[in-house]
Amino acid sequence: MNSPPPARLQGAAWLGAGPLFAGLDLDLPVGWTCLIGPSGSGKSTVLRLLAGLPTGARFEGTITAPDRIAYMAQADLLLPRLTAMQNVELGQRLRGLKPDRARATSLLARTGLAGLERRRPAALSGGQRQRVALARALMEDAPLVLLDEPFSALDSANRQRMQDLAVTALAGRRVLLVTHDPLEAIRLGKRICLLAAGRFMELEALPGRIPHGAQEAGFGRIYETVMARLMEAE
Repeated sequence: MNSPPPARLQGAAWLGAGPLFAGLDLDLPVGWTCLIGPSGSGKSTVLRLLAGLPTGARFEGTITAPDRIAYMAQADLLLPRLTAMQNVELGQRLRGLKPDRARATSLLARTGLAGLERRRPAALSGGQRQRVALARALMEDAPLVLLDEPFSALDSANRQRMQDLAVTALAGRRVLLVTHDPLEAIRLGKRICLLAAGRFMELEALPGRIPHGAQEAGFGRIYETVMARLMEAE
């Protein structure tokens, strides 16, 4: 695909009277940027600002983003009266398009939900609901994809499977992943960024194609560095 439109957030944000972050300049390249940091540091606020959603924070700066964005929140936000299939197709329906049923069926199968297409969210486990939400985000085929802890409800095996699926499905797009898991950030990140105590910094990431494996040279060293930065930030 052609290079997607640019995505960049520059500025400062305040939550109440207190600063949340200042001097942030996040220019998203094509590929995966992983944003880590302590709870309450403003990571989800960054995602919501880029998505054009309310944040509860006051922001001063500039935001550059494409017209169409796929956003997956921490909560799955599935509509309870819709089936899994209908939830995956929701974005296309809201845009007045005829849903691509073949694509939706394929995504549900690839997320391990074949046979559950007609189930409503109440009949699904937390991990299954999160996979429906992931399939819905992938269904959008958007140039900018914003993911807030998208694999947090999954067991370790399904987490790796869904990571691998997302990497394949989102090739050539700009992806911003918020995660509390440094191993996930190292495995998926073309860039790893830390937001803590109002400061934003870029950390070293492994070179080469993602997803990375723990056996790769430098993985352990980068993990120790990332953990040290996170512990300093707590």
